Amino acid sequence: MKKRLAVVLYCFIATMANAQIKLPSWLNNVKVSGYGITQFQYSSQENAKSNTFNLRMARVSLDGRILNDFYWKTQVQFNGNTSTLGSSPRIVDLFAEWQKYDYFRIKLGQFKRPFSFENPMHPIDQGFMSYGQVVTKLVGFNDRNGSHASNGRDLGIQLQGDLLKNKHDRNLIHYQIGVFNGQGINVKDVDQQKDIIGGIWVMPVLGMRIGAFGWTGSYSRKGTWQDDMGNTLSGIRKLKQRRYAFSAEYKVDDWTFRSEYIHSTGNAFKTTYQTTETKDCTLSADGDKADGVYMLAIVPITKNKLHAKARYDMYRPTAEWNKARTQYEIGLDYEFAQNLKISGEYAFINDRSLSTDHNYNMVDIQLSFRF
Repeated sequence: MKKRLAVVLYCFIATMANAQIKLPSWLNNVKVSGYGITQFQYSSQENAKSNTFNLRMARVSLDGRILNDFYWKTQVQFNGNTSTLGSSPRIVDLFAEWQKYDYFRIKLGQFKRPFSFENPMHPIDQGFMSYGQVVTKLVGFNDRNGSHASNGRDLGIQLQGDLLKNKHDRNLIHYQIGVFNGQGINVKDVDQQKDIIGGIWVMPVLGMRIGAFGWTGSYSRKGTWQDDMGNTLSGIRKLKQRRYAFSAEYKVDDWTFRSEYIHSTGNAFKTTYQTTETKDCTLSADGDKADGVYMLAIVPITKNKLHAKARYDMYRPTAEWNKARTQYEIGLDYEFAQNLKISGEYAFINDRSLSTDHNYNMVDIQLSFRF
């Protein structure tokens, strides 16, 4: 399957690149793009020391317009865990959006959940070795609820738009709201109850936005579990999910400041959903609450070339301090060209969930490119 998909994609790209092929008049502006991120990471964690090279991410996408008003995109990821639902190649994006009006746009397909500022960001533009812990755990990357890795995406439909232009023709308000399966990418709904996710933010001055987000729904799994009396039950077990976030960002003249707080209420499954054979519906011991916050700054040393950065990144899987994991990060980025960047970070990590030494160090170096 992997080889077949790669061959088909290669042939399609080669065909599109042939200047003698004329596209139908209703299909225009088709382009091929992609990016790759290579990585070296060292960790001094007790009993889990490591130093390894890694292919963090490799993706290729096609996008374009149909009849001018419709934008479409499909994106394939080529690296991942080949024995689970995170296997690669796999489709991460496949959607179309009607964009006739700035104040009312409709998107349908598989795409990023409209929750938090950081989730929709490109992995290279996000600025650090990974998305904030609270984003990865509470927005659907490696979610605490036990769902498979979905890169912050789901299947559904979304409305969004920009409102209230000022005298400088700049929008002051953005809204977005969507209805989703709630199961992550490439998976049908299980409990037939949809997630409703939305957000709104204001942009009072150029480069600043302040927003709030909400999420209500459920995550479900079909399998077996035991009740409080020790009886074995089977069927669909549904876990309610209620989440909210507060976000702020100021980005101007190559300076970036951003912070977000996210809170979650709702139980989680003990095991991660890896394949359709995953039937364990036992609950996690972490309880029904979690939260976290990050604060970051990226400042130019040489504008559009060399940057210094720092981030405070904390996540509490039980919303209590006894299991909090906190990263204190500093680093540098250097852009060789517009599409080629190297970044390095040092992180001091305090993980109170560890049974031995809570503190350890991490070094991360990444080389990223786009085309």
